[in-house]
Amino acid sequence: MSGQKIALKDINPELPRDWDGYNYVVLEYKISTAQRFQLGFTTDWGYNELRIMSYVPGAWNRIAIPLKYYTQLPDAAFDLAATNNKPRSMGWINLGGKRGPMHGVDSVGVRMRKAIGTPEITIRNITLSVDDPGDKYLEKTPAYDEFGQSIRCDYPEKVHSLSDLKRDWAKEDALEDISYDYGYSKYGGYLAHRYDEGTGHFRVVKIDNRWWFVDPEGYLFLSVGVDCVGIGQGGSIRDLDKRREIYRELPPNEFSARGRKEQPSFGAWNLERRYGEDFEEPASRMVINRMRRWGLNTIANWSDSKIYSRNEMAFIVPMDDLGMDAELMSLCDTYDPAYRQHIDESVSGFVKRFIGNPWLIGYFVSNEPAWINQEVRLCQLILDGKDRPIREALVAFLKEKGDTEANRRTFILNTFDTFLAAVSESLEKYDPDHLNLGIRFGDPDTLGEDLLGICKNHFDVFSFNCYQLVPDREMLDRAAEILDLPMIIGEYHFGTVDRGLAQSLWQVESEEERGVAYRYYTENAYAHPNFVGTGYFQWCDQDITGRFDGENYNCGLVDVTDRPYEKMVEAVSMTSSNLYKIHSGEMIPFSVQPKNARGHGAVPDLWNR
Repeated sequence: MSGQKIALKDINPELPRDWDGYNYVVLEYKISTAQRFQLGFTTDWGYNELRIMSYVPGAWNRIAIPLKYYTQLPDAAFDLAATNNKPRSMGWINLGGKRGPMHGVDSVGVRMRKAIGTPEITIRNITLSVDDPGDKYLEKTPAYDEFGQSIRCDYPEKVHSLSDLKRDWAKEDALEDISYDYGYSKYGGYLAHRYDEGTGHFRVVKIDNRWWFVDPEGYLFLSVGVDCVGIGQGGSIRDLDKRREIYRELPPNEFSARGRKEQPSFGAWNLERRYGEDFEEPASRMVINRMRRWGLNTIANWSDSKIYSRNEMAFIVPMDDLGMDAELMSLCDTYDPAYRQHIDESVSGFVKRFIGNPWLIGYFVSNEPAWINQEVRLCQLILDGKDRPIREALVAFLKEKGDTEANRRTFILNTFDTFLAAVSESLEKYDPDHLNLGIRFGDPDTLGEDLLGICKNHFDVFSFNCYQLVPDREMLDRAAEILDLPMIIGEYHFGTVDRGLAQSLWQVESEEERGVAYRYYTENAYAHPNFVGTGYFQWCDQDITGRFDGENYNCGLVDVTDRPYEKMVEAVSMTSSNLYKIHSGEMIPFSVQPKNARGHGAVPDLWNR
């Protein structure tokens, strides 16, 4: 960790020490990197900071930060990303852990964890505002080119003309005649390892204390997948009315990312340049060909239905409309007399399109519930909230049992258990052939035994997202002992900063090290006997100027110009070749750790000592 504190009087001597009555702190700054940094202020009660990512490294810009992010707990939201990610026009904010009044403010601090290279940040002004003054790009030349690349960053693979792109695309097209054999069956199982004649759908089995999927034809199967598989991604544009000046040239309106017609997309425009006006079919075919070439066998969560509906590769889908409520931090009001009928109708309607489809592995119920380990606060939100059945039930429960933290947690877990039972019963009723893959919990290290015990009763597979250097073996062993279920990691990734994108939740020092990190994480995960699947997050880099919640991570296998990251996909291919032997215990997993790897977790609290 490197950082520095600066007295506010040395930046703006007119700033007051108490910030009551103001709603925004406004920063004019320039940072030489897209790497996130912590921006904090020293107050009477201690040091308070947020994480900030700039969309325009190397340029002067203004960002207005709502002071409530420093003083108040985040509003109730559906999942962890919605809770903690806050978009702005010129960057985005990830909320920190401490909150308190902005009294006695005397200095600003900037810190960066495991800096890549030698980044510099310059702050030229800090002011306060009652109203939102808006963010602003403070340079006269644009920051992004007509291909969706950062103008202010340079890197060896950067293209400078359409002829550059066409040359690279032609090189990839030439690979279509090369055969890659991973020993996969029709559905992606291992042809050399047949368990039985198959049942026509995916299922799970435990053989010699190791869990496996079995594919529809009876072959042992490990789900090696990628999330958000689709076409035309990586360059959607939001807030155009607030930052038109950062783009040198905009895509025509008709080139929009799938499902977001109001947002022009560099990704879709680049596909039109590659394949012509009718690019959807050849681009979709290329996605499937790439996955096969790289040894991937699963189209994982949040992927485009136009891709998985081709029925050419196994896939997983997330359920929707199950009654989870953002005001309840994604919990469902199971005390509403109509809730059971709602879940029954929702499940039956959702699964109708998938019944009898052998390519579907199963369903995720939900993603990263925000209430986990926030049960006491959620109860307070319910008590302070509007009249509704869950509020009446909670009041009665606490009156009978006593209003303690333990009883508040019990109430929330009981509610959750009732919800999961309703969903699992409806799935069994309307689509018994497809697996219940559980909820992709956000932080597996913090899941209590009581919560895991509930999950054991309702899931076929236990799933969680795990942004670490490698899944913690002790955590996996603990979950395996309590659950005795196969396990899937629904999200993980690695990124860096050389292309002007933020470095992802786990950073490494270079594009080459991203491949090293993938091998190290993935192979060591599959070495665990309960481990049967992964969903790397995600197919394409995120939108370079920020998706809906602000995120703009360098986490893709493919970039905005529809070109694969060569070192990354080489690593994916190598790992795919090894996974059967690793999971069966015949091969030791990859042991080289990536350089300068670091997660986004809690920062050492050195400045409050």
